Amino acid sequence: MKKTPRITIVTPSYNQAKFLRETIESVLGQGYSNLEYIVMDGGSTDGSVEIIREYEKHLAFWCSAPDGGQSSAINQGFARATGKIMAWLNSDDYYLPGTLRYVAETLDEDRAELVLGNCFHFHENKSEARGSDVVLRHRLQRLSTVDYMIQPSTFWTRVAWEKVGPLHGDFHYVFDWDWYLRALAAGTEFKATPRYLSAYRAHEDHKSGGAAEKRLIEIRGIHERYSSPRILKLYDDCLANQRNIARVRKWAKSLKLTKLVGTPAILKLVLPGIFRGADDADIRDIFGIVTERS
Repeated sequence: MKKTPRITIVTPSYNQAKFLRETIESVLGQGYSNLEYIVMDGGSTDGSVEIIREYEKHLAFWCSAPDGGQSSAINQGFARATGKIMAWLNSDDYYLPGTLRYVAETLDEDRAELVLGNCFHFHENKSEARGSDVVLRHRLQRLSTVDYMIQPSTFWTRVAWEKVGPLHGDFHYVFDWDWYLRALAAGTEFKATPRYLSAYRAHEDHKSGGAAEKRLIEIRGIHERYSSPRILKLYDDCLANQRNIARVRKWAKSLKLTKLVGTPAILKLVLPGIFRGADDADIRDIFGIVTERS
């Protein structure tokens, strides 16, 4: 007999009518028999409410009102949750077929566990897409240094949620990373899987992409709170030298050496004031964070 623990999915949304229907249908279309789906709309004025109403008979709860921001909306949704397994799905992303069934069979609902899967990343207005390798990154990287987890492909048990507590509202862009780190510190078992569970959509109004500098500041807050002084110093040095880093990357691009310039050996050679003496793995991680959207 297959496991069918109740799964609660919360979708926070605000003026995302363009993508909301696809998100909702990706959840309901899972055909999972014990689904509790909650939609928390922040008072949209773009037709989102009309879309939600089309599906309300399939929803455990929905509302549309000012909510204090994304993390607050998610926390409010989970406060109503009764599921043994939990996750949130933003209103511009979507699940791949069979995701909820797979998660139900992977997690032990009686233990503090979290599953992190792979994800397809694509841009709404571009033809290229890319995948991920969270199994490799989970094995090689430190979560306190770099957020290798992909939010829409991450699920956890209610036991873990109650052990860790709700999302912290002092972060606007990296509250998911903060929660994962607290979950890890609380002894939650992380299960990395190569299975692709979701698709992550970037677009012109995308929150993370539209405020890169603010996000970098919040990442510093994560490093200050969870990383070593060594990592924090390297990150600060990179932030303080963004112009020099951009100049080197522009030079490398002109010579078609973009991939090469990201290697620790080259960075130590061309930017010794920042990278000389730093650990190679730390260089790769921090350089990747600082140049991700530059």
